[in-house]
Amino acid sequence: MTDSVQHDSAVLVHFTLKLEDGSTAESTRANGKPALFRLGDGSLSEGLEQALLGLNVGDKHQFSLPPESAFGAASPDMIQYFSRRDFMQAGEPEVGTIMLFTGMGGNEMPGVIRDISGDSITVDFNHPLAGQTIQFDIEVLEIDPVLEGTDANSAG
Repeated sequence: MTDSVQHDSAVLVHFTLKLEDGSTAESTRANGKPALFRLGDGSLSEGLEQALLGLNVGDKHQFSLPPESAFGAASPDMIQYFSRRDFMQAGEPEVGTIMLFTGMGGNEMPGVIRDISGDSITVDFNHPLAGQTIQFDIEVLEIDPVLEGTDANSAG
């Protein structure tokens, strides 16, 4: 176990993400279940990983990241248009609803219904926080925690 967060550390954290208007977008404190992240696995943005590096257990760190360092900029390429016929099995969608769509490779992607106009339905596949400056409030609970059911020392 290391004393501080390294490039390949697993970290158990409590976090709160706030938008520029001060509203909370997501918080692990709300349900009391901390999140486990592994640096270097591609699940976190480079900006977020850089902010975590060097933190120690018990550290609380507040910082802001611009869209390109957080969840990315909103891309117009991620907005798709569908025919109302495409939704016949799912039922009538409502603006603001998040629905799961099956992509070409069979993987599911969440999309937000942005507009319904006549026979056209606009779906936004950007991350819901894309294009937003995010205020992070992170508390490091553990670094490289021993997870139940896994034995990191066993030979494969």
